[in-house]
Amino acid sequence: MANDKNKRLDDIVAQAKKYQNEREQSYRGRALKLYPWICGRCSREFTNQNLRELTVHHRDHDHDNNPSDGSNWELLCLYCHDNEHSRYIEQVRYGTSENKSKNNTSTHNPFADLESILKK
Repeated sequence: MANDKNKRLDDIVAQAKKYQNEREQSYRGRALKLYPWICGRCSREFTNQNLRELTVHHRDHDHDNNPSDGSNWELLCLYCHDNEHSRYIEQVRYGTSENKSKNNTSTHNPFADLESILKK
């Protein structure tokens, strides 16, 4: 019985991976035809030999939003793509850096009375 459940779960995971791969190949192929093979962040150029290191990033982070004009995509190298997603996760988890800096402004000025101290 447990073996049947494991097989069923394995089949579901395999099917999901297959659909994801088909979807990625579809928009990846279109993006590679639309855009030059250059990372949109670090400007690294790619050739057929290293093209596997160039990824398609969804600007709105919705992998199901694939307009035919490619307006939701940008090509990023593996490193820049990973960095972009790390920044996005941090923003979702902790909020924007602007809010943090406004909330954590220092009011103490250790040199406020320095002139009078030096005169003594």
